Amino acid sequence: MKIAILDAATLGDDIEFGMFDGLGDIAIYQKTAPDEVEERIADRDVVILNKVKLGAGNLPAAGHLKLICVTATGYDNIDLDYCREHGIGVCNVKGYSTDSVAQLTTAMALSLVNHLRVYDDYCKDGSYTASGIHNRLEPVFHELRGMTWGIVGLGAIGKKVAEIAQAFRCRVLAYKRTPDDAYNCVALRELCKSSDIISVHLPLTEATHGIISRDMIGCMKSSAIVINAARGAVVDEAALADAMVSGRLGGLGIDVFSTEPMALDSPYQALLNDPNVIFTPHMAWGAYEARVRCMEEIALNIEAYMRGETRSRVDIL
Repeated sequence: MKIAILDAATLGDDIEFGMFDGLGDIAIYQKTAPDEVEERIADRDVVILNKVKLGAGNLPAAGHLKLICVTATGYDNIDLDYCREHGIGVCNVKGYSTDSVAQLTTAMALSLVNHLRVYDDYCKDGSYTASGIHNRLEPVFHELRGMTWGIVGLGAIGKKVAEIAQAFRCRVLAYKRTPDDAYNCVALRELCKSSDIISVHLPLTEATHGIISRDMIGCMKSSAIVINAARGAVVDEAALADAMVSGRLGGLGIDVFSTEPMALDSPYQALLNDPNVIFTPHMAWGAYEARVRCMEEIALNIEAYMRGETRSRVDIL
């Protein structure tokens, strides 16, 4: 069995791949540019990847390919139709990053609600020392207790965030295509209008592309905080940027971008110096424990495939 990891650099320098040693001959590439994909998958039976795109444009070069393993829950970078047609299995990993993403989502919410960046800068730039005053209470911040936290997408991560929000005594609203009786599920517009914090936890599909639209953003509270740690393209990035620039939103936490890394022409570039905006480089999923868990699950998926099992297969859903 010949295995290739196409973008090991996206998994962190502290991750080892010893769990794959007994599965076959493994080639590890730190990065794979689009024009390098065909050569690197040509003789491989199994390909492991994170962000590299595989589809009709490059998969015909893979004459021996039997299985694609995505080191993520989302698999929108894989052409499933092509894989189904040509008998190539595709596996993802579910649940490995639930705690990690929920933790980053909560950290963003807490930082933005408490204006931590402003207060931190005030101390570090010498203003606090020079003030002669024991404390500062501007900008005003509020307790989470009693706020409404809207959760868009109620999978494992959304439910974990709901649990955390409830621990802070927030009122939780949720948007889910198929409502869950265990939660207060409402229409998306109602959620956007009523929530003080809105966090997005949706996969990217045709149905969810741009679901947080300019129209939805326009009906949000002017004090609302929006957090996206799902996929960049599930929100209208230009509309979010416009809302922040014009003061029609209270805060923004963004971990994912429609083009990654963030492009020079991204509308978010206008917000780089905004103290009420937090950008992180698509790292919410990547706590060390989550990454180790993900690699262990990938190894189990390959072993299951070799036994003729369909563990974590998304091409046969």
